[in-house]
Amino acid sequence: MGKKILIVDDAAFMRMMIKDILVKNGFEVVGEAADGAEAVEKYAELSPDLVTMDITMPEMDGIQALKAIKEKDPSAVIIMCSAMGQQAMVIDAISAGAKDFIVKPFQADRVIEAIEKALS
Repeated sequence: MGKKILIVDDAAFMRMMIKDILVKNGFEVVGEAADGAEAVEKYAELSPDLVTMDITMPEMDGIQALKAIKEKDPSAVIIMCSAMGQQAMVIDAISAGAKDFIVKPFQADRVIEAIEKALS
């Protein structure tokens, strides 16, 4: 059975794109969340092996959600997803404990490489 992944993004089509990449590569998508607050709840409920987390979201952004998850589970493996030009936010995310980041639009090989590296 593949590693369990939680996908967090406020855009449904982005969740669908990343889910497609993951499923084709043998990962199991155990849940999806549309904002940071939902991500924190789903993480506690599902205990995924890894989370892909969008940075810019309503309610609670990805960096706040990353910090909240890391507070409850310091060993959480989270990869941030950002659009071009969010370098400062990516640096904040990495310093808050994100393992890596992937840039949108997603490139399948880069997504898989980041996930495999983060899980190893």
